[in-house]
Amino acid sequence: MHFISEDLENYVANHSQQEPELLVQLNKETHQKILQPRMLSGHFQGRVLSMLSKIIHPKSILEIGTYTGYATLCLAEGLQENGTLDTIDINEELEEIQKKYFDLSNYSNKIVQHIGDAIEIIPTLNKKFDLVFIDADKENYINYFHLIVPLMNKGGIILSDNVLWSGKVLEKVKANDKSTQILLDYNKIINEDSRVETVLLPIRDGLTVTRVL
Repeated sequence: MHFISEDLENYVANHSQQEPELLVQLNKETHQKILQPRMLSGHFQGRVLSMLSKIIHPKSILEIGTYTGYATLCLAEGLQENGTLDTIDINEELEEIQKKYFDLSNYSNKIVQHIGDAIEIIPTLNKKFDLVFIDADKENYINYFHLIVPLMNKGGIILSDNVLWSGKVLEKVKANDKSTQILLDYNKIINEDSRVETVLLPIRDGLTVTRVL
């Protein structure tokens, strides 16, 4: 679903910073070889993630849902010199392409890959985070949020992707559509939780910026 016209989307992308050549290659290989390439953040959203990370200038980043690593590399652009980025994905079949592009980047020594269930992995990381990006299974968004908030440094930012869910958040929820219902609940929770403040941006498929108080 396009929330603005494709022509306007193209204008926005063309008048935003261009993506680095390595990300152009990753984008191309993802579309050629990997299922569901729509899951890739892509040029415009990737530049948004990069800009937010550069503004926050985090020492520690957590990404839940690596996919092929495009967003990972965008977020890594804002890391402090001695910063680290932990990224978690449950699909071990994507580990090879992730590592390939991480190794080709300038951030290979800052990125730590984790394969498995994020709910189990996050408590083992033993660190506080300045920036978190949630872009994984929608059914666990609420669980991720409640797990992450206590691990955030004060003023830390949680970014949540796909919160408009192709416009389904405005439609009557079908009985078997668990993902949409959970996203509706999630959007309500992060807007009303007294521990945070949230703004929902209509970027691509919806991106919330949540600041921990």
